[in-house]
This record gives sequence, structure tokens and C-alpha cells, in this order.
Amino acid sequence: MEVEAELLHAVSQLGSGTRTLAIYDQRYAPATTDGLTVHLHGVHDPGNVGTVLRAAHAFGAAAVSLGPGTADPYGPKAVRASMGAVFATPLVRAHGGVGDLPGATVALVARAGTALPRLGAQLADGPVTLLVGAERDGLPDDVVAACDHVAHIPIEGESLNAAMAAGVALYELRRIHMVTSDE
Repeated sequence: MEVEAELLHAVSQLGSGTRTLAIYDQRYAPATTDGLTVHLHGVHDPGNVGTVLRAAHAFGAAAVSLGPGTADPYGPKAVRASMGAVFATPLVRAHGGVGDLPGATVALVARAGTALPRLGAQLADGPVTLLVGAERDGLPDDVVAACDHVAHIPIEGESLNAAMAAGVALYELRRIHMVTSDE
């Protein structure tokens, strides 16, 4: 269907107008039981949600699980930040607690627990779910306490944002699985 350029520009959220629109279903997958899952808990920023989706797709995650208080992955900012990964990465709505997440659960917490690379042998076999919280608040204490492992990314500076931390952790978890599967 042909639409006048002024109308498309009026509905676009981009700085420059677009010439194409698409309509798509918001798809949610059933919970996965294997591979690597990222669980977002209270990640309010849609840009971070989209960036985590992009990293999850890049590092071969089986799914991204969306917990309470997490921004809509189908919102315009999240879709843009995902660079299309929102259409390629299974999304799961998580309604239960940590015990309902697949595999070994790893709470990513700044400066707490074990350095993520040192958890390698404990996470090398079987499914793993990485839990990432909001930038400002992190994961709630009860969520951290319910996890099998608490890990941090050893860094020199003050902090990483939630999406960057998730990306680094996904890379490390993927590396752990690749090294052990090659041996």
C-alpha cells in the first residue's frame, strides 16, 4: 500500500523518515530447558533490553527470559537496539521464581561472589541461566539468595551498565562452554 511520505514521517520515531513499515506479532516462546538463558529482572531501560537481546543472539543464547519490571522488548527503542535480534532470539515470560529457571542459576552482582571466569568448571556442563538486574538497583536480595551461584565481572572501573555486563558475561559463559566441549 502506498502512503504519503509526510504521513510516514509523522508516525516515525526516527530522526529521519522511513519508507517502509512492518507489522509483526509479539511472539513468546515456552520456557527452555537447555543451553544458555539470560534472565532480565527489573531492567527498565528498553535500550538495555534490546542490547541484551542483540548480545544473546550473537553469543548463541537459547532464550532471553523476561522477569518482573523489565521493559517491553517489542517497544520501539528496544527493537531498534536489538538490531533485529528480537525476531531471532526466543523470548520467554518468566512468571515464577528463580527455581523455575533452567539449569544452574548465576546472579550477576557487581563486586560480589566469585569472579565469573573462576566458575568455569562448575558451569561447563548443562544449562545455565544468567540473571541480570537493573543498573541502579541490581538484583533483589531474595533473588540473589535463591541462585546457585553469585558472580561478578572483574573490572578496574566503577561499573558497567546492565547491557554491557550481560554481554561480557555471555561471552565468558560461551567461552567456558566452547573450551570444555573442545577438550
